[in-house]
Amino acid sequence: MAIAPSIAAPSDTDYIPVKRPFSFGRWFRATGWRHLIGAVMVVFSAFPLLYVLSASLHPGGTLITANGLFSQIDIGSYVTLFNLPQQPYADWYANTLLIGGITSAGTVFLGALAAYSFSRMRFTGRRVGLLMLVLVQMFPQLLAVVAIFLLLNGISDIFPAIGLDTQIGLIMVYLGGALGVNTYLMYGFFNTIPASIDEAAKLDGAGHARIFFTIILRLVAPILAVVGLLSFVGTTNEFVIASIVLITPEKQTLAVGLYQFVSQEFSSNYSVFAAGAVLAALPVMALFLWLQKYIVGGLTAGSVK
Repeated sequence: MAIAPSIAAPSDTDYIPVKRPFSFGRWFRATGWRHLIGAVMVVFSAFPLLYVLSASLHPGGTLITANGLFSQIDIGSYVTLFNLPQQPYADWYANTLLIGGITSAGTVFLGALAAYSFSRMRFTGRRVGLLMLVLVQMFPQLLAVVAIFLLLNGISDIFPAIGLDTQIGLIMVYLGGALGVNTYLMYGFFNTIPASIDEAAKLDGAGHARIFFTIILRLVAPILAVVGLLSFVGTTNEFVIASIVLITPEKQTLAVGLYQFVSQEFSSNYSVFAAGAVLAALPVMALFLWLQKYIVGGLTAGSVK
């Protein structure tokens, strides 16, 4: 004969959760204030971008007429941007990508070599060299503008290919200016890589070059991405040194070239300037999205043990 299953009666010790009524004040104190701060920061960050984009779509717009966001939509400024004979925007764009790409790649490579040497090797003057890297960064690069101009002007008499008004000369200036801080930044990340990896590779017969190129570079990929992105962004936005070194309009970068649209006839060229600024931001955005997973790892490295 089948026995029916017994159902236990609830005891006094069983806990039955009671849902409390929604309270806006309690929710705001717990998590609501975070949403409010996030919304304010999004608006604060997105408004300048929307303003520039709206101005680029407003033909003949100025700072005053562009106040109405997207009141007019016209791509005429983008068409005009590439049809101005005295302002070769396409050449500026190509020059910026070329100079920024070579500078960022060279900065990453030279900085990684120097950081590996300071981190893994012990030699005379190592501590003094690290100290000098920090001290040199205390002086802004702007103080050396006159010296850079005179130096490149003197080099032009002997080696015109790397002197004044040459893109190679500008790249060399950028490499020298950013090498110190990037080396010190990489040095701290290299120290987080266990030295036992190097010792195990040396037991297998690997030298410093093989250890560096086949093992270390793969382990420090996040910091390489961070340094490369920062170098590219800094080179793209740099104005003072580029305006002094590059004189010929066809050799100038975007930062120097776009200034011509607002330096003389501000009101009539603001829309074209905004269109050029929107297009100039696209490579940086694409590079950031491509390196995003490495950038997060590079910025948070060392936060947890």
